[in-house]
Amino acid sequence: MSLLLPTTLVGSYSQPDWLIDRKRLGDRFPPRVRAQELWRVAPEWLEQAQDDATLLAIRDQEAAGVDIITDGEVRRESYSNRFATALEGVDLDNPGTALDRSGHPNPVPRVVGKIRRKHAVQVRDVQFLRAHTDRQIKITVPGPFTMAQQAQNDFYGSETEMAYDYAQAVNEEIRDLFAAGADVVQIDEPYMQARPEKARAYGLQVLNRALEGVAGRTAVHICFGYAAVIHARPNGYSFLPELCGCSAHQISIETAQSNLDCAVLDSLPNKEIMLGVLDLSTNEIEQPEVVAARIRRALPHVAPERLIIAPDCGLKYLPRDVAFGKMKAMVDGARIVRAELAERA
Repeated sequence: MSLLLPTTLVGSYSQPDWLIDRKRLGDRFPPRVRAQELWRVAPEWLEQAQDDATLLAIRDQEAAGVDIITDGEVRRESYSNRFATALEGVDLDNPGTALDRSGHPNPVPRVVGKIRRKHAVQVRDVQFLRAHTDRQIKITVPGPFTMAQQAQNDFYGSETEMAYDYAQAVNEEIRDLFAAGADVVQIDEPYMQARPEKARAYGLQVLNRALEGVAGRTAVHICFGYAAVIHARPNGYSFLPELCGCSAHQISIETAQSNLDCAVLDSLPNKEIMLGVLDLSTNEIEQPEVVAARIRRALPHVAPERLIIAPDCGLKYLPRDVAFGKMKAMVDGARIVRAELAERA
């Protein structure tokens, strides 16, 4: 994109109350296995309702002025479980247990056979998105390292071996997503921050396997967790400079809630930075000037040509009016800085 400081979402947008039980969603940890009890719409009408909600998410993004549009992930119960539970090798009727990044046990897919992708999972999502906007589009997929952390391994000799098969499944999906019309595909790898020792041991290798041979613009999202679920924030990343060695073009990080020292961005000179500038721990809608100030903090460390402006993480847990207001403030804040940069040119 030739536009300076283009804006996008990390992925998710607020799902309508008529579609999903938002109170039940907010009262639990993000589901790793299927959580069909969250949907308010009967199964025979669910796909149609999800299409309608996706169209609302697209139109909200367009109305706010977002440049690179996502489908809002409104068809998903969480960012990862829709893809992870569509794979072969998982016993859906008898889930396992794993510790979430908060340290609490959570039901997870129980791996009882070789992980394989049986069919494309999100191709229709991309086709729907492409058919309903003329702007650039982005779709997200869960990363192989993160899915390996969100599973109980009852089959493989090692977690690393399992993660490589997850990577193969993600690689096949990404290829199909680009073929369906995606301009950007983002891999969500929040557990690289949550489990940095394992990420250093094999995370980068499986991430690059997922990206192997892919022709298209790719991004990796790494974060401190949903602000609605994980309240405490460290003041820096435990795994970030290592991503210099990944094959993705863009790295998505959060800076707003944690007030991150943007000097860390010096360690990623070969990447575009998707800069998180919206604090999702509060329903207060930022003023555009606050967003602009957060963008300016990064400019000493990243050339504006390498910056994409985004929220810290997904907007899934925010009320829709708050999500829209924050998104609009993000767009307006980017415009302020874009105008300043044009004046200096």
